[in-house]
Amino acid sequence: MVKFKSLVIILFLGAIALATITSCEKDEGKLPDISFKTGGSYVSADTTLPIGSTVTMGIDAAKTEDKDVLKRFNISKSINGGTAESVFDKDLSGSEGDNYSYDFTTTLDSVANQVNRYTFTVTNRDGLTNQVSLSITLQ
Repeated sequence: MVKFKSLVIILFLGAIALATITSCEKDEGKLPDISFKTGGSYVSADTTLPIGSTVTMGIDAAKTEDKDVLKRFNISKSINGGTAESVFDKDLSGSEGDNYSYDFTTTLDSVANQVNRYTFTVTNRDGLTNQVSLSITLQ
């Protein structure tokens, strides 16, 4: 009788473990989509521009999995390969979690031959990030 109870307990625990393992949803781990807007007056690739110019860079971002909505958007800038510093940061919610579009307009510094690297990063619910970047050399 004791062996039968032990066997029932072992089978019961095994069934619970199996149910737990098979009921977990597999996360594919797809990165969110992000791309530069192109055309018109958008800067969307490495370029050289006059100092003091006003430039607009735009992005479109989207979730790639139903449940992994976009949670955060960040723009950072590094100068001449230095440490990147955040110039814009936003928590995303509501419909922004499905698709997010942003235009960033800035006036370039006044230092000739300086290279500004702008990195646009989007993060989803799982903490996965994707980014696009470009460099602007000041002339």
